[in-house]
Amino acid sequence: MWIDLRSDTVTQPTKEMRQAMALAEVGDDVYGDDPTVNKLELLASELLGKEAALFVPSGTFGNQLAIMSHTQRGDEILVGEECHILMHEVGAAAVLAGVQTRSFPTDKGRADLKKLEKMIRSQDIHFPNTGLICLENAHSSGTAVPLDNMKAVYHLAKSKDIPVHIDGARIFNAAAALGVEVKEIAACADSINVCLSKGLCAPVGSILVGGNDFIVKARKNRKLMGGGLRQAGILAAAGVIALTEMTSRLGEDHKNARYLANRLEEIESCHVLRDRLDINMVFFTLPEVIISESALIAGLNNKKIKINGQEDGEYRFVTNYGVSIEDIDKVVQTIKDIIVNKETRS
Repeated sequence: MWIDLRSDTVTQPTKEMRQAMALAEVGDDVYGDDPTVNKLELLASELLGKEAALFVPSGTFGNQLAIMSHTQRGDEILVGEECHILMHEVGAAAVLAGVQTRSFPTDKGRADLKKLEKMIRSQDIHFPNTGLICLENAHSSGTAVPLDNMKAVYHLAKSKDIPVHIDGARIFNAAAALGVEVKEIAACADSINVCLSKGLCAPVGSILVGGNDFIVKARKNRKLMGGGLRQAGILAAAGVIALTEMTSRLGEDHKNARYLANRLEEIESCHVLRDRLDINMVFFTLPEVIISESALIAGLNNKKIKINGQEDGEYRFVTNYGVSIEDIDKVVQTIKDIIVNKETRS
């Protein structure tokens, strides 16, 4: 069996999910008559405290659908400088929604309110309209953004009549880390995208939630984007289990991440970024003089352990449903062995 620390996107559907998918009652979701999709959407809207929800193929799809549905072409959207929408969604906002993206300063996902307010456009013939503010929680940096910061941004946006969207791909991780109900985070936005296929183990899909009028508009835009699925209940069945059974166990992944962080610090010159250890991600640096990136990846792969290479000089290991304490011990011991063997060969 492989140990996979690349992401929580690698989680496999549970036996219960596979059975539910095989037996799912289905219809044509474009016509709105797939009962399992309808069940999932109702469940999601209730959990997040919004009027309506829409099942979509992926997290990037959900974020971009929200941008398209909130804005008009030529608008400017404000996004955090290190957020997923800006860094890892292929510039889709420009291509799909025809909007200009402008980043505001953040500190581990927390917005600087004074700087953000200055970036909101006034009415001027030369300026684009500020059409949307996008937040992220849990944040890609591995942090859970405090509620008071989220509330402050939402209050500012409402005072300027600007909608707010949350990329909540890992919003249940954020809720677990902050010790709050997921509704409390969702209350800080007009729309939220929630990924079902990361730590929640569903094989495919995300949920976009918001007000009734917004979801009506998003449903049409989903069709425009090619996301109008037919007998999608086969996929939605796994999403129902993701929301009802898998959200409550995310604390285990967080606990395992902290254990992994402690074990990694046993390795010479390994520096764990502990200020970004709120959820199931462990960011750390390991100097090339200790072990090269290529040697580490290859050595672990030879022992059936998958990791990603560095990004901006940092490694990221992600604990998930498929990773146990015993797996973590094996990973750390394997890294130690790779380093020792390299020194022996030298």
